[in-house]
Amino acid sequence: MAFAGKYELESQDNYEEFLEAIGLLSAKTDHKVVTEVVQDGNDFTWTQTIPNWTWSNKFTTGQQCELTTMKGIKFTAAVTMEGAKISIQFPQYHLTAEIIEDKLVVNCITPGEKGVTFKRTSKRI
Repeated sequence: MAFAGKYELESQDNYEEFLEAIGLLSAKTDHKVVTEVVQDGNDFTWTQTIPNWTWSNKFTTGQQCELTTMKGIKFTAAVTMEGAKISIQFPQYHLTAEIIEDKLVVNCITPGEKGVTFKRTSKRI
């Protein structure tokens, strides 16, 4: 259960540019994000929390799953795990997540020539 645990934001790169690229200009960028991952084999519950806001998705790797964007829009996507890396194609970006040296590293990449790569690293708490 490599992903299972609770993580607190340690660093992030290009977050404000990423929010602008996906149309979330009003999102706060000064909060410490806490991510909690519950993993039971291939079944995951992935929850991110900041004060006054929580975003959660349940999914099973290797299957099509109904997910919700940060804006609350529902969509269906295949969730894959290649090696120890989770991969999800959201409507406006591609997300990968992996554990590197006991830290949760999430990358989100928007498409196109001027795509934005957002990287968030969170330490286990």
